[in-house]
Amino acid sequence: MNRFISDVLHERAGHVGLITLNRPKALNALSLAMVRELSRVLTEWQHDPQVWAVAVRGSNKQGPFGAFCAGGDIRYFHQAALAGDASLEDFFTEEYSLNHLIQNYPKPYIAFMDGIVMGGGMGISQGAAWRVITERTLMAMPETQIGLFPDVGGGYFLSRCPGHSGEYLALTGQVLHGADALTVGLADVCVPSDALLALWDALSNPNCGSGKALLAGLQAQAADLQGACTVQNAPTPSWLDAQLNSVFALSSVGDIAGALTRLASGQTEGWAAHTLQALRQRSPLMLAVSLEQIRRGRHLSLADDLRMERDLVRHCFHTDHLQRRGVQTETVEGIRALAIDKDRQPQWHPERTEDVTPEMVAPFFASPWPEQAHPLRHLA
Repeated sequence: MNRFISDVLHERAGHVGLITLNRPKALNALSLAMVRELSRVLTEWQHDPQVWAVAVRGSNKQGPFGAFCAGGDIRYFHQAALAGDASLEDFFTEEYSLNHLIQNYPKPYIAFMDGIVMGGGMGISQGAAWRVITERTLMAMPETQIGLFPDVGGGYFLSRCPGHSGEYLALTGQVLHGADALTVGLADVCVPSDALLALWDALSNPNCGSGKALLAGLQAQAADLQGACTVQNAPTPSWLDAQLNSVFALSSVGDIAGALTRLASGQTEGWAAHTLQALRQRSPLMLAVSLEQIRRGRHLSLADDLRMERDLVRHCFHTDHLQRRGVQTETVEGIRALAIDKDRQPQWHPERTEDVTPEMVAPFFASPWPEQAHPLRHLA
């Protein structure tokens, strides 16, 4: 049976549940309705003994694959924040609950991460038992570009990247091209994009006696394809480079920016200059919040990290300790500049990294809810 509800296609093929995100005009950006449908279907299949495994893919205007998920629907975030729409609170609570469900799914959950995989797309793929990418994969957590922080569990999975590459990815939103994602542990296998359909079709293999057997068969099939996945004309940073690690191990965004300034030495090209330019385009306040998030997330369970992020995102839209709400917040202003007016000239407050104080950052990490009333108190 094939059902279409709220831009999510799902069907059973043999003993495998197949999900296709089908909102291609929006690059499969997640709406609240999509989050709810994904949660409903995954919960149903979780308890169905006839479903042994689940697989998810995206779609583009030409058909399946080619785009996975560009994240949450930031235009909706902007509209809801300005209108005081309470559904915005529901979105983050339910999205983070979905991320937790996927990370703890009791059956093999397989993510075909072709094309754009960003933000919320990472949230519904990083918990997979097997994460498949291609030479077309463009992966990132670019939230600081809109005055947000790398949420959907980013504090958990980015902080567990090797060395201090997680801090680098969180602050800069650097895009990982194809196989680069393997290097930092955010993917498991890279195959040519033209092999995806054969792997997808193999999911309905009736000869597999369990989800684990099915997954093992797919992994063996994909192993024969590795090595053919290359990225043409894409920069390949030295993710484990001592310089990157030494810079992003520093204790503050100001110290990181200072180190990059010294390394760049007035140059306009090279890794340090490029990275410094990226940081200067981001909200200084939210860079400091994001750095603290990654540092704390490194020592938290997934559930506790998601609870922390739920606190953070509430403060992003209701920054009461700075007397900012709605249009006055860094997040609404960042979305305006990138996606609404598209002038790419956000007015950050404060404007300079040097002007961010600990008193501005610390309240983001104070929960606005008592423990027994936290919207994610049910996560174990």
